[in-house]
Amino acid sequence: MATNPTNNRLSTTLTPAKLAKINQLLTELTQELDFTVGLTTAERQALPKMNDGSQPFVNDALVGAQQNPDLFPGYVKLEELEKDTTLYFQLGPLVARLAQLGERLLDTQILAGSEAYVTALMIYRLAEAASKAGLPGADTLYQTLRQRFVNQGTITVTVPPVTNA
Repeated sequence: MATNPTNNRLSTTLTPAKLAKINQLLTELTQELDFTVGLTTAERQALPKMNDGSQPFVNDALVGAQQNPDLFPGYVKLEELEKDTTLYFQLGPLVARLAQLGERLLDTQILAGSEAYVTALMIYRLAEAASKAGLPGADTLYQTLRQRFVNQGTITVTVPPVTNA
């Protein structure tokens, strides 16, 4: 879906104060989440994962072990199983909220970039037309902008029609 340069869906920037506040909040959040770990791609792929199908199994194992502690040797640390299970369920809603926020931030960045790029392409085509018409100053702008497309063959730019709301 191409964006229409005459119908911006976004028309905002972050003030330096707001950007600083967001960065400070992210720093604070990172500090609060000081227990988090990073996994390598290989670790992420190799680790067995709890999911909707395995959650009842883990819960049944935890409850069963708690009810029958004498069945298990001392190296089976039920308190660690309890902590891991609790943390897993505590993190679920946080992960979902942060994933949603991350997706919205990325979508907003993509849209802002798309609107900027489509408008820049329109300016490029208009500068090209102005240059061909011999308008003063247009050729310098056109030659500067066309460097983006050197050695890329012919480009086709579709500028969406203007819509009247």
